[in-house]
Amino acid sequence: MKTIFYGWFAALALLPALSFAESGTDRLNTFVSTVETLSAHFTQTVLDSEGEVLEEAEGEFYLSRPGRFRWDYTDPYPQEIVADGERVWFYDVDLEQITTREQQQALSETPASLLSGEGLPEDQYDLRDVGSKNDLMWVELTPKDEESNYRLLQLGFDEAGLREMLMRDSFDQTTRLVFSDVEKNSTLDDGIFDFEAPQGVDVVGETAE
Repeated sequence: MKTIFYGWFAALALLPALSFAESGTDRLNTFVSTVETLSAHFTQTVLDSEGEVLEEAEGEFYLSRPGRFRWDYTDPYPQEIVADGERVWFYDVDLEQITTREQQQALSETPASLLSGEGLPEDQYDLRDVGSKNDLMWVELTPKDEESNYRLLQLGFDEAGLREMLMRDSFDQTTRLVFSDVEKNSTLDDGIFDFEAPQGVDVVGETAE
């Protein structure tokens, strides 16, 4: 089961470097108000309810607010997830299959909606600062929507910004993301967020005319 393919929903925000005098909530709100573009390397680990590792992956992440992002998984197998502002495209290279959905619908029940730049985190989550753990400062986000597929989101920061994110889903599986080589508000080529289906690859879902 390729849970890695959908793990990107957990992964939402990389926050700018701020002093530890500010809370995690302050840093999240600063991200929403100041970050326009962002790129980073990420590693992703999926854990079961007992903390056993189910899957591991890594790749590159790109963000252009509002509402455009790209996750390029490079290991252990290539996958692409691209949001172009209107639709989200999921491309499994090995299976030669693309799934696409209207973006607002696809993100409405996921933490990825934080990327859209529409509204504030507290519109969808109850925020709670949970202090320091493992040399990181943490803020916890609990979805206000009781029907959400995700029970809990935690963001951990060091002095340079966000370094870890944990998401627990309704099956008590936890996705852990660790970010490195973060670049904020640098110039990104708009073409990064364009997606064109390779010739001969099946597309599942309604496509925009």
